[in-house]
Amino acid sequence: MTAPKGLMRLLLQEDVNFLLTNRIPRRLATRVVGRIARIEHPLVARPALALWRFFGGVDLSDAATTRFRSLRDGFTRALRPGARTFDPDPAAIASPCDAIVGAHGRIDGDALYQVKGFPYRLGDLVPDPALVERFRDGSFVTLRLTAGMYHRFHAPHDLTVDGVTYLSGDCWTVNPIALKRVERLFCRNERAVIEARLKDGTPMLLVPVAAILVASIRLSFLDTQRTLRQFGSARVACDVALTKGEEMGWFEHGSTIVMFVPNGVRLSDTLEEGAAVRAGQGIACV
Repeated sequence: MTAPKGLMRLLLQEDVNFLLTNRIPRRLATRVVGRIARIEHPLVARPALALWRFFGGVDLSDAATTRFRSLRDGFTRALRPGARTFDPDPAAIASPCDAIVGAHGRIDGDALYQVKGFPYRLGDLVPDPALVERFRDGSFVTLRLTAGMYHRFHAPHDLTVDGVTYLSGDCWTVNPIALKRVERLFCRNERAVIEARLKDGTPMLLVPVAAILVASIRLSFLDTQRTLRQFGSARVACDVALTKGEEMGWFEHGSTIVMFVPNGVRLSDTLEEGAAVRAGQGIACV
């Protein structure tokens, strides 16, 4: 094993990664990396992109371009037309993003899991008691985006967005070892609660959760920065119709989306924790 490969494997080990990313000032690190990621000067952008490709396991085979002005451009890259096909079955609810499947299954009342043995309450993640009741005894699936993945997310079905609530918070890493060690992690991190409904009225909830070196969730259908400045954590009412596969937003690094569906909507039997899914792949059925 060469020295660079050995160092890479060491840094990517979950325990070491957890210590490196969560025993430092997380907010400060996130602000610093965010500023570096936006710099387009080649003396900064080129080495930053090279490190990202080396450590992130980046696959650019389906990217619209492989030439990026900044690290942020690489994170938020678009794909070639047709690179993701969304399940055409009208009953199918698709994965909104490329991801690794995490905990998933039925919600027991309002209790669910970030990993086995680590429960949390939907009411701790979502601030509206009416929303909690709407998804009581429903189902959920956790979708984790790694640093090298395609970072944009899309409408999992033809739907209308009724509201968005931004919640400020911490920026813990969301890798599996952190989920096993940090209680109620998703409820601590910065996140957006996106309320939606399908054409037949079936409600759906998408909760993008930011993480260390991220803390930047952008929504294509909403002026996110203006919304945060003007409304803070208040709910912003919307009436935005999106078709299945239409872009909803992006992360500026890897992170997580937790998707909720009500009782009566069935998750796919093929979902397996630790398995990779691609945006557009059917993961539930109305």
